[in-house]
Amino acid sequence: MLYLILAIVLSAILTFYRLIKGPSVPDRIVAMNSIGVMFLLVLVLLSYYFERKFFIDVALVYGVFLFINVLIMGKYFRKPEKGEVSD
Repeated sequence: MLYLILAIVLSAILTFYRLIKGPSVPDRIVAMNSIGVMFLLVLVLLSYYFERKFFIDVALVYGVFLFINVLIMGKYFRKPEKGEVSD
């Protein structure tokens, strides 16, 4: 179990490189969301490991915030269509 958590944290560190170095803004948004999902997965695994249901509640709330964050970023960084006035 702990090796799995360590592998996820290592993947998050590698994804952080893509967040910093990303060639475009959408790539950085996807990297940021991926790191968030990895952190969420670590919370769920720690909840199972320590047998605490509270971590699951925190993970669910964090997942909702991640989803809202993606919606806001998608609306803010989308390109306006032809003839459309940008906000």
